[in-house]
Amino acid sequence: MVVPRGQEYQAPQEVETREDEEQNIKLTEILELLVAAGYFRARIKGLSPFDKVVGGMTWCITTCSFDIDVDLLFQENSTIGQKIALTEKIVSVLPKMKCPHRLEPHQIQGLDFIHIFPVVQWLVKRAIETREETGDYIRSYSISQFQKTHRLPEDDEFMQRKEKAIKAVTDIFEVYKPQRKYKRQKGAEELLDEESKVHATLLEYGRRYGFSRQAGRTEQAEDKKIVVPSGLAAAGKAEPCDEDDLQAAEELRIKTLMTGMAAMATEEGKLTASTVGQIVGLQSDEIKQIVSEYAGKQSELSAEERPERLGAAQQHRRKVASLNKQILQKNKLLEELQAKCTDLQAKCTEAKKTLTEVKSYSEKLDKELAALETIESQADSSILQSLRALVAMNENLKSQEQEFKAHCREEMERLQQSIENLKAEAVENGEEQEPNKIIEQQYKTEKDKLQKIRLLLARRNREIAILQRKIDEVPSRAELTQYQKRFIELYSQVSATHKETKQFFTLYNTLDDKKVYLEKEVNLLNSIHDNFHQAMSSSGSREQFLRQMEQIVEGIKQNRMKMEKKKQENKMRRDQLNDEYLELLEKQRLYFKTVKEFKEECRKNEILLSKLKASSS
Repeated sequence: MVVPRGQEYQAPQEVETREDEEQNIKLTEILELLVAAGYFRARIKGLSPFDKVVGGMTWCITTCSFDIDVDLLFQENSTIGQKIALTEKIVSVLPKMKCPHRLEPHQIQGLDFIHIFPVVQWLVKRAIETREETGDYIRSYSISQFQKTHRLPEDDEFMQRKEKAIKAVTDIFEVYKPQRKYKRQKGAEELLDEESKVHATLLEYGRRYGFSRQAGRTEQAEDKKIVVPSGLAAAGKAEPCDEDDLQAAEELRIKTLMTGMAAMATEEGKLTASTVGQIVGLQSDEIKQIVSEYAGKQSELSAEERPERLGAAQQHRRKVASLNKQILQKNKLLEELQAKCTDLQAKCTEAKKTLTEVKSYSEKLDKELAALETIESQADSSILQSLRALVAMNENLKSQEQEFKAHCREEMERLQQSIENLKAEAVENGEEQEPNKIIEQQYKTEKDKLQKIRLLLARRNREIAILQRKIDEVPSRAELTQYQKRFIELYSQVSATHKETKQFFTLYNTLDDKKVYLEKEVNLLNSIHDNFHQAMSSSGSREQFLRQMEQIVEGIKQNRMKMEKKKQENKMRRDQLNDEYLELLEKQRLYFKTVKEFKEECRKNEILLSKLKASSS
């Protein structure tokens, strides 16, 4: 690739970097890390290493959900100022991400890959961890967005099978839903403990909780609404044991719970609740007598047929249960009484406190009253009488003042009401007073004048604003000076950049020429070395070889003379340009001197004008 000489082409300014083997290895590792993390722009060969590295770091920071005001998509081959701004923004974000490695902007700008590598390695690791954390969420979100507008054949088939399955499940729930067989009567005994309530609820739905050896027998008794005596539950057993006693107690408990329940009318042919109520209402006395007789006989039978089952242990358990119930009731009563006692104690303390306050206030009043009595006894009686008369007069005057104010309010209200009535009568009679007309006409005229004056004021304000904007558009002397300084700084920067670029071009061209001459010299030496043995084989070839060497030496001398001549010409041109530069510097100094004198004269002119205006005014 041949670079054109001169100033027709100006390549972008590059920062001087260390191009050693370690830097290249680290750059390769950084690019491999970025490509492995998913930043495939690092593979583009047309991008510079700066764009690849900075773009990869920005991509990693953005992937980690950190904001950075950088857009590298269309800003390749940036200028020095843009590169500095980019690196400063990246370095400012790294402490917020709690990066353990320190990095400076000049290290990124100078492509110090040895210090950049650990930061890029940490950023790639952090980006991969962030993608793993948010990957499932993003995937589910994309699937939900896809399912909003699209549907696969498998989804249609699944929806059809889902509807059928839901219908089948609901049908099964309807068929096998729990059905209430019994209902607890209103007049039954109230259940106190939670276990009895659970048993009663399960029995209402045809289920039981406890031993299952007599389940079939109990279910038959429940279906036929027959209450089996507790002593007949396990008559076939020969040897009693604790398990049988517990089972018998459970059976007895279930039967006692069933006595307070009535069957639900769920099927045809069964008695409904209303029918049972009518029967009970008709023959209530007879049924009560039969029930009492049946309970007595049942207790006798249970005592006679199961003496071994209902022994001292069973009676003891019953007594313990009844005593526990009484203890619970007494504990509840004790808690209620304790709560009432605490309330009464709080009220008592409050009453004592108020009593002490009242007593202290009463004692204070007594002390003040005694002090007043002593003062009264020591004072003159005539003065006291006059004071009492004045106090009574003051109270009388206050009451008269209040009465007078009330009378004035009433009188004002009466007068206002009379004014309103008169106005209403005047309006009804069509009588319009002439002064009101005159006042209204004057008010309208003054209002019109005010509106016109406001319009004129608004127009004048607009004109003033337009003039003010025109005045502001004209730059002042300070602004012009500032513009001049900024243009000079910009020119200095541009000239420095231009000079640096020219130096780079000159260096490149010099090195290119040197390379060309060295290549020619190497080729010449190689040809001499290759033809030397062949030329020395015979005398004729030797003479020819020597003549060619002389010609080569002569050509090299001529080239050297040309280069010397060219060097002298460039030196003369440089001296000439240096003289011109010195003349221009002299003109510049003269220009600055003239401008300074002109400013001083302008300042003196302004001072004189201000003095002239002050003297004339």
